[in-house]
Amino acid sequence: MSEKLLEIKNLNVNAEEKQILKGIDLTINKGEIHVIMGPNGSGKTTTANAILNNPAYTKTQGSIDFDGEDITNLKTDEIARKGIFMSFQLPEEIPGVSVTNFLKYAKNKVTGKPVKIFQFKDELKQYMEELNMNPDNMERSLNVGFSGGEKKKNEILQMLVLNPKLAILDETDSGLDVDAIKIVSKGIEMFKNDNNAVLIITHNTKILHSLKVDYVHVLVNGKIVKTGNQELAKEIEENGYSIYKK
Repeated sequence: MSEKLLEIKNLNVNAEEKQILKGIDLTINKGEIHVIMGPNGSGKTTTANAILNNPAYTKTQGSIDFDGEDITNLKTDEIARKGIFMSFQLPEEIPGVSVTNFLKYAKNKVTGKPVKIFQFKDELKQYMEELNMNPDNMERSLNVGFSGGEKKKNEILQMLVLNPKLAILDETDSGLDVDAIKIVSKGIEMFKNDNNAVLIITHNTKILHSLKVDYVHVLVNGKIVKTGNQELAKEIEENGYSIYKK
């Protein structure tokens, strides 16, 4: 029997005074890939931010358990140290901080252990080769001057280096061409094992063309209105979300 990793119960969340999530229930077991799909404004990104307890959002009801522990009210940095990683729809640019130094600092903060720089650089080069990334990017300022595809690959690189228990990928496929999506999918496959899990948040089905997932959840108006397997994503691709908005 699969071991439960994330369990969300009756989660209600507001952004300022507006209710966004209206009773979300979601269980993710170790070894699984889940997808939350829905139209723009349905609450997908809010769900991700609520898991990380982003202070811009207020939980009004419900709970979030992670790896057997209640993390509902923990601070964001504490949740990250528990083993949850989130990639961003619009990755930040950080002038003056190289990709290598950023990842070295992040790994040190998450693990609490000093990073052996030469071994670390070798690890980075190996991952970058697998992701078809230019190794010169290691010494460039984080995301500064990077193309959209390079930024998204860099998020996948961070996921592989930090090796969290749960990776939340918010619109990782947004704006990518077919080849870049295949590389991102490859990175997810490289990451996934029997002891971790992935939650992909997207409004379209492009990434599912080259990635096998376990569950697809349709989120509309702050509620999960349907859950199924990969076939559900194909239905959405053919019919859109209109039938769920009634």
